[in-house]
Amino acid sequence: MSTVSTPIRVGLVGIGNWALHGHVRVLSLLPQYEISAVYSQRQESAHAVAEQFGIRHAVGSLDELVNHPEVDLVIVLTTAPQHEEAVRAAIAARKDVYCEWPLTTSTAISQELTRLAKQAGVRHIVGLQRRHAPHNRYLQDLLQQGYVGRVRSVRIHVSMNYFQALRPNALRWTVPVENFSSVIAIYAGHFLDMLFTATGWPVNVTGLVVNQFDKVTIKETHEVFQTSAPDQMVLAGQLEDGALVSVHIEGGKRNGSGVQMEITGHEGDLRITNTSAFGAVGDDYVIEGAHGDNLPLQVLPIPDRYFRLPPSDLPSAVLELAELYYVHAQDVAHGTQAAATFDDAVRMHKLLDAALVSSQTGRREQVAEDAEYRLRGDRR
Repeated sequence: MSTVSTPIRVGLVGIGNWALHGHVRVLSLLPQYEISAVYSQRQESAHAVAEQFGIRHAVGSLDELVNHPEVDLVIVLTTAPQHEEAVRAAIAARKDVYCEWPLTTSTAISQELTRLAKQAGVRHIVGLQRRHAPHNRYLQDLLQQGYVGRVRSVRIHVSMNYFQALRPNALRWTVPVENFSSVIAIYAGHFLDMLFTATGWPVNVTGLVVNQFDKVTIKETHEVFQTSAPDQMVLAGQLEDGALVSVHIEGGKRNGSGVQMEITGHEGDLRITNTSAFGAVGDDYVIEGAHGDNLPLQVLPIPDRYFRLPPSDLPSAVLELAELYYVHAQDVAHGTQAAATFDDAVRMHKLLDAALVSSQTGRREQVAEDAEYRLRGDRR
């Protein structure tokens, strides 16, 4: 495993459920990192986390964290409406910055932050980690090696039980549409980035983005909120090489949820499945394929060379996050840029914008490819 000569010292902004369930455990697993500081608007929580995990500094303000001499990388783990403030502060302090997806609540703000990060010369990483997972890197190689031949069609269906009309207080922030934190904003972003990193991106889409849970009740308080935040999305489009693509993302599915992907080519077929869209221990992706004609699909075990993390008992969704941190550490060590960046976040923002405009107008929308992506090549 490649390591940097000294650990990357990180400062955490926000210590919610995903910060503790995912980021803290991943950063503790990887020897390339050291958590040196933590900040939360709830000071007592920051001190408690610092004591629990042996973090040296529980600081009293965002400004103190981003300017701390023992912080090399600022990790923004607050809710999407709060991302902009912390990312701006990190960039102003000339610190490398990681931000969870969605990067911000709008394409325009995300574009501005990307421009500022480049002007400041800081590394910028976005939490679109699934593209770096072992199954997706193996899928990329299968496609590039011609397992299915030229791709004819791509289909993905992602569903999850949560994001129903009854939600816990911890998901209150997902209700207002202006927070850009719906199941579509979050999960479509993650899974479409994963898929299109492997297959190539759409050049046009026709979309249907709908809300079926127009009233959301908070479980603990029984408060009821009106919302227009979408909970289902259907997309149809074409990839650059002419292959057809179909997408269905839905929250609040009672039973049988998970991830199903199918890729059909002129010479074969691939199927990629997972019983969970947010995997626990053992919820691993299964790749099946057949190269030829009228053959049963056979499991294609992911070769050992695609697994590069230290041994652990972490859930599969958390290991996907570890892959992104692994790639960033390699980037720092070797001067490369393979980890998902703010540019990738902007690209996803634009795709989801196109889907929404198409849904509102009934027109097929073109999805322009920025020259930035042509220059960067294969990123693992």
